[in-house]
Amino acid sequence: MLNVILDAIIDSLKVFGVALLIFVVFSLIEEKITNFLAKRRTNQSLIGAACGLIPQCGISVVAADLYKSRIITSGALLAVFFACSDEALPILLTSSEKLIYVIPLLIIKFVGGFSLGFLIDFFLKKKEVLDDIPTASKNEESKLSKYLIHPLLHSLKIFLYVLIINLLFEIIIFYTGEEILIDFLRSNKYITPLLTVFFGLIPNCASSALMSELFIRNGLPFGALVTGLCANAGLGMVYLLKFKEERLKSLGLIGILMLYSLIIGYAIIFIMELVG
Repeated sequence: MLNVILDAIIDSLKVFGVALLIFVVFSLIEEKITNFLAKRRTNQSLIGAACGLIPQCGISVVAADLYKSRIITSGALLAVFFACSDEALPILLTSSEKLIYVIPLLIIKFVGGFSLGFLIDFFLKKKEVLDDIPTASKNEESKLSKYLIHPLLHSLKIFLYVLIINLLFEIIIFYTGEEILIDFLRSNKYITPLLTVFFGLIPNCASSALMSELFIRNGLPFGALVTGLCANAGLGMVYLLKFKEERLKSLGLIGILMLYSLIIGYAIIFIMELVG
C-alpha cells in the first residue's frame, strides 16, 4: 500500500510541475489575449477557438463576461467553451504513452470550436447586436499575485485534485485489479461519451483531471475523452448562468455544446474503429 501512495504522489507532482510552468507563461499574456478577443468584431469564433486552447480556466469566465457585456457573440462564446482544455493538457503532457494524442485533441478542439461558433453566428447574426467596447479598468492586482501566486495556487489546487484521483484509482486497482476495471470500462465504451459529457458539466477542474487520468489508464476511448473535455468549460458555465435574465438562452447554448460534443465524440470512436 505504501508503494501505491508513493506512486500517486510522484505522478501528481509531475502534473504540478507542468501545470505551474504553463500557468505562469500564460498569465503573462492573458490580458493581451482578452483585449485582442474583445476588439475583433469579425472572425470572433476563430479567435475564440484559439483563445480557448489556452489551458487556463479563467478564459471561459472572461468569455462569459464579454458575452454578457455584448462584446462577443454566442458563437464566439461556444467556440471558447468547446475549445477549452482546462487542466487536461498538463496532465496529458506528463504521459509519454498518450502524448501523441495532444496535437489531435487540440486540432479537434480548434476546428470543432470554430465550426460550431460559425454555425451559431450564421443562424443568429440578425438577432445579436454587439455593443461598443468598454474602456479598460485599472487593475490593482500586484504583478507578484498575478504572475506567480495565482498560477501557484491554481497548480496546487490541480495537484490536490489529481492526487486524490490518483489515490482513488490506485486503491481501486490495488483491491480489484487493473485489468478488471479496464475491462469493465472497455466493455461499455459506447456509453462512455454519455458519461463524460455529464462529467464535463461539473464546474471544477477535477472533472477534466478525472477524465484525463481515466484516458491515460486506458479506461476511456479517445472519443469519450474528447466528448467530456469539449463539454467542459469549467467555471465559465457557472458564471454564465448567474445572469437570470438570459438563463434560458444560456441553458440552450449549453445544450447545443453538449449535443455537439457527443456528435464529435461518437464520430471519433466510429472512425477509429474503422481505421484500426
